[in-house]
Amino acid sequence: MSKTLGTRIAEYRRAKGITQEELAERLNVSPQAVSKWENDVCCPDIMLLPKLAEILGVSIDILLTDKAEPETRVLPEEKRKNIDEMTLRIIVNSGEGDKVRVNLPMALVKAGLELGMQMPQVSGNDALKNIDIKKILELVERGAYGKLIEVESADGDIVDISVE
Repeated sequence: MSKTLGTRIAEYRRAKGITQEELAERLNVSPQAVSKWENDVCCPDIMLLPKLAEILGVSIDILLTDKAEPETRVLPEEKRKNIDEMTLRIIVNSGEGDKVRVNLPMALVKAGLELGMQMPQVSGNDALKNIDIKKILELVERGAYGKLIEVESADGDIVDISVE
């Protein structure tokens, strides 16, 4: 038997160590509302789903269906976006609490690489020093889309690189 939405909300909430009251406060709803969701009396408002999924650390797809869309895809040529309309997203959460967020248009990344420019946000960060941006660009040009790199170092650094 498949899990209900309420069951999934409760499981993901508990896994994050969040109480119903804390979840309610973060979503600006009552604790009774969260209880009703978890007991399948009613469902959260659709406008709350993105924030609920973010708080629970899952995608909306996983929250609603328990089935994730692949995080990385290779799109056929006819379905690919123009690379100049895409964005390179780099997220670093260091084990020491530092957070780095880089959002660069792929057109800028491409132009910078062609000119031989360095990306100090990438090359100057220990967690990213071995990431080859030129290889990422090649992957994207071949149709790679979504989360391309996910690394967790022994020091607790977490790096996610995606193209959207």
